[in-house]
Amino acid sequence: MPTSYPAETLLIEGPDAMAFAHAQFSSNVSSLATGQWQFSAWLDPQGRVRALFHLARLADDRYLVLLRGGTATAMVEALKRFVFRSKLSLTALPVRALTTGPSMPLHAISDDAEILSLGCDTHSLQITAANIGDDAWRLPQLRAGWPWLPPQTLNELLPAALSLQRLQAVAIDKGCYPGQEIVARLHYRGGHKRHLHSVTLSQVANAGDVLRRGDREVGCVLDVITTHDDIAALVVLSDDAAAQARDGHLNPLDDSLMIHLDTSWSA
Repeated sequence: MPTSYPAETLLIEGPDAMAFAHAQFSSNVSSLATGQWQFSAWLDPQGRVRALFHLARLADDRYLVLLRGGTATAMVEALKRFVFRSKLSLTALPVRALTTGPSMPLHAISDDAEILSLGCDTHSLQITAANIGDDAWRLPQLRAGWPWLPPQTLNELLPAALSLQRLQAVAIDKGCYPGQEIVARLHYRGGHKRHLHSVTLSQVANAGDVLRRGDREVGCVLDVITTHDDIAALVVLSDDAAAQARDGHLNPLDDSLMIHLDTSWSA
């Protein structure tokens, strides 16, 4: 397991940057103030999450995207197909490191020549040109239910499975964006069958692992952190599997994997 996830970032710049981001991404981009960040996502037409990210407004016409899974190069190439005549540029930045900084108000930004810090309340997530990162930020974010998407899950999960409405990464009442019709239909009519859980595992698993019981897939692993005390993980589980838990304990899965549900989130 890597010491830290890399900082995959891209810039959206130009007079039409806000309008473009608002039309493509699922959050309410037009409400994002300069000097603030918000969670956001880019969905496919079927409403599945192509990318999850921090969207930081560095200036009136300059946005930085910090991906929580996937690569900036791939996202820039995919987004370019939708620029048409918009006056903006899309740039994948060199991969940098992520480090843990001091506490900062949630959604605040501190930007200087060397480090960009995103406020996460009890800590800050720093993007730095230094070659060495750290992973101290990962555990509090895992326990807060902030997903990081392994490659196997990209283009596979609906926003509700990642609790994105809770994170205000999905807006139900804004104008059209890719996947919006599916998101709204599921919101108003129900039909969510998988949700996000912070859990403790009985043995080590890997991000991206599929969770099975016999011939049935019951979920997937998004992130795993081994601490001195236990094995913490963020997983997506089918609702019927989660409903079978007794005192928080799920029935054993394949390979005798035991899961204890610590925190569960709705859409």
